[in-house]
Amino acid sequence: QVQLVESGGGLVQPGGSLRLSCAASGIVFTIYTMGWYRQAPGKQRELVADIASSRNTYYVDSVKGRFTIWRDNAKNTVYLQMNSLKPEDTAVYYCNAANTQLHTVHWGQGTQVTVSS
Repeated sequence: QVQLVESGGGLVQPGGSLRLSCAASGIVFTIYTMGWYRQAPGKQRELVADIASSRNTYYVDSVKGRFTIWRDNAKNTVYLQMNSLKPEDTAVYYCNAANTQLHTVHWGQGTQVTVSS
């Protein structure tokens, strides 16, 4: 079965850092674009960052310069390094795997990130 398991969330003070990890299984990891989405209470889920098989990356404007996404294909894992965290970064962060040619999307269960003093 397909599994995307997130880890690394938690409580951090403004200005602090966290690193999220998403370990994938049950997919051919290298052919998927891997992404991180987030959803705050009462808000829509938004794409934060993703990284394609080519290692092209995308970041939403609000996190540019603060967050970095990368993938380790040997470990079937995608990471999101979050620096200079702000209270508005507080959300549940979800790992996503997508392949448009296969018309396939998979989601993790999410990990809570709370930025508060």
